[in-house]
Amino acid sequence: MQVDDALLSRLEKLSYLKINDEKRQEIIEQLSEIVGFVDNLSELDTANVDASFAMSDAATPLREDKVESNPSIHDAILKNAPKSADDFFIVPKIIE
Repeated sequence: MQVDDALLSRLEKLSYLKINDEKRQEIIEQLSEIVGFVDNLSELDTANVDASFAMSDAATPLREDKVESNPSIHDAILKNAPKSADDFFIVPKIIE
């Protein structure tokens, strides 16, 4: 796949981004390098690789949900707040 100015313009339109004229050539080169790397991956022979070689038959182990409370963490977090009261952050009112 050839990355050129026309493709970059199309990508700009699709992504709602505006790329400065000074950066266009640099971005085209970077995209070309990325596409070239992906093209190299397509050349790998995976015919003899099992489709589930990285998968395990075992299910994901679950853990019991239990509440744990560590007051020192709670206090350390609230200590950094500009304002707090009754174990809550105090923030400016934004809804009237």
